[in-house]
Amino acid sequence: MEASVNNPKQAADASQAVRLRFAWRAGYLLAALGIYLADQASKAWAVRALRFGDERVMIPGLVKLFYTENPGIAFGQLQEGGSFGRWFFVVLAVAAAIAVFYYFLRTPRNDDRVLGASALLLAGIGGNLTDRIRLGYVIDFIVLHAGNYHWPTFNIADASITIGALLLAYDLIFSRRSKPQDVPGTVSHR
Repeated sequence: MEASVNNPKQAADASQAVRLRFAWRAGYLLAALGIYLADQASKAWAVRALRFGDERVMIPGLVKLFYTENPGIAFGQLQEGGSFGRWFFVVLAVAAAIAVFYYFLRTPRNDDRVLGASALLLAGIGGNLTDRIRLGYVIDFIVLHAGNYHWPTFNIADASITIGALLLAYDLIFSRRSKPQDVPGTVSHR
């Protein structure tokens, strides 16, 4: 039998590392909560200020605020699902949130881009999921346009999801993660 000797300094360092890892993740989740709350507050404002056809031009020819209800998914697709569609999108959003949260927990502490992207995704998914459960549709109110080009109406949660997805895509495409190198004199099994 081998005796296992625990070094108190190593145990303290490991405990400190766990606390630090938790603190960083808690910070990202706190930021996600802030984005979620901003999304919900902005939608509540849109209901009160824009719901009955009012329109606010923020930057003429570029940004205006106009209330819409989106029972479908991104860019107003699949709007004819009825009650089945509503709950199907709820289940899909819950599954996406669980997958993103799992990915968030499994990401190394030093990968801030992925942690931040995951937090943005969680905030956006949560914001739109809350609308879909509570109302049966998502409230959109931000309109971007340039000349005759009109971007689909969106909200803060949609922007959060888009930025998070772009950051993850950037990381997947351009990250400089170490790749297995062939060592001279060995056989590669790739």
